[in-house]
Amino acid sequence: MFDAKIRPLIDPPLNRLGAGLAGMGVTANMLTFAGLALGLGGAIAIGFGQVWLGLSLVLANRLLDGLDGAVARATEPTDLGGYFDIVADFAFYVSIPVGFGVLDPANTLPALLLTASFVLTGTSFLAFATIAGARGLETDAHGKKSFFYSTGLAEGTETIAVFIAMCVFPTWFAVLAYVYAGLCLVTVIQRSAMAVQQFKK
Repeated sequence: MFDAKIRPLIDPPLNRLGAGLAGMGVTANMLTFAGLALGLGGAIAIGFGQVWLGLSLVLANRLLDGLDGAVARATEPTDLGGYFDIVADFAFYVSIPVGFGVLDPANTLPALLLTASFVLTGTSFLAFATIAGARGLETDAHGKKSFFYSTGLAEGTETIAVFIAMCVFPTWFAVLAYVYAGLCLVTVIQRSAMAVQQFKK
């Protein structure tokens, strides 16, 4: 919901940093995989009870996730890079609920439901992108991307805000997970309604 709104604010500094990194020979894929390693490390840290360390690694992951796109824009975006980026994103997203599930057995059910909601959201997102691409639809609401980015109630900005809240208030994980899983379900319904409108012919 907020991703498109914050892009004009975060893209200029990211693009400057990305251009500098590209000039040093850093590639977008390097940053994608480094960010994935940090994000998975954050989930592992959370699972072992080091929640504040986990939060730091989560934030580092998001920084590198923004920089890989900036480096790609400063050089030449590739389809392979876009593929790695989205796979790394979803691997990171599902790892954080798993980390909280490992942290406390009481978190198991909400972690499972949140992970399932991420799978549904991701499926609707990628299915929409596939059909939109086949129909030649384009959008720059989320900046220049390798494929069509459909908007929704629960997007990256909202997900990271929830992850931060979970790390700051870990005892509230179950409540936050149930609420956000519900928002993800609403997003799937919303995106499905958009699909009906866009793809019915």
